[in-house]
Amino acid sequence: MAADQDPPVVPGVRRSFVEARGVRFHVTEAGEGVPVLALHGWPQHHYTYRDLLADAPAGMRIIAPDLPGYGWSGAAPHRWAKDDVASDLLALMDALGLDEKVLLVGHDWGGWVGFRMILREPERFRGYLVCNMAHPWSPPGVVARQAWRMLAYQPLMASVGVPLQQRTRFLEWLIGAAAKGENRFDRETIEIFAERFRDPVVARSARDTYRTFLLKEVPAAVRNPEHRRATVPVRALFGKDDAAVHYSLAAAETARADDYTLEMVEGCGHFIVDERPELVRARLIELAGETA
Repeated sequence: MAADQDPPVVPGVRRSFVEARGVRFHVTEAGEGVPVLALHGWPQHHYTYRDLLADAPAGMRIIAPDLPGYGWSGAAPHRWAKDDVASDLLALMDALGLDEKVLLVGHDWGGWVGFRMILREPERFRGYLVCNMAHPWSPPGVVARQAWRMLAYQPLMASVGVPLQQRTRFLEWLIGAAAKGENRFDRETIEIFAERFRDPVVARSARDTYRTFLLKEVPAAVRNPEHRRATVPVRALFGKDDAAVHYSLAAAETARADDYTLEMVEGCGHFIVDERPELVRARLIELAGETA
């Protein structure tokens, strides 16, 4: 059933399929003006930005692609190494004709990939709003203290992630449990996200996201820590009650960046874009003003 699932309705959006670097991207857009590339994470797709898409801020063109192999985008021709995904998205920017500097928004794995993008080609970005994701400069001691969070679910996803997503209610439980207080997901929204991961292409892409991370990227990061410095202004927005990623991994004092701030949000969990869409919108508008 998931293979035939249509994208969820978001009023007034424009949808297209764009080929870039071997990926058939499904791209959802709204508004006109300064381009804003909005990247989702797992276990989600472009619909996490539904509020921005349904009411794009004045003077902004919100562009929310499904990441390779996620949502309604075609499978990636690689095993989801994050640098490969960054290359895919930079190629998508070329295919979309984004010649002017772009505002970047990223959440979860989209946030991690976003860091790879601004470190590699900073001249293409005017500012970066990253939501509930570690930055790439966290000291080993801090990472070690928080490693139990990753070990709680990532090895499971990396090994049996395909049947786990396709045949169980694990994602429904996970998404429902991650939001806090009054900002919990309704049942329909949970199903919109979880159902897509029953598609075999999407389930494999999510498994590869974690398998490549644990088996290749973590060891590589231990051997060769990130030393590049971010020159693009970075605004980190972090739900403080996140059980998956601890805010200490996004600390301003350990960030190798010319202009980096961290704002922690009380009473908010991992899915801050969904839980506090009005705050994400406000911080995006502020960043656009700061970097105009």
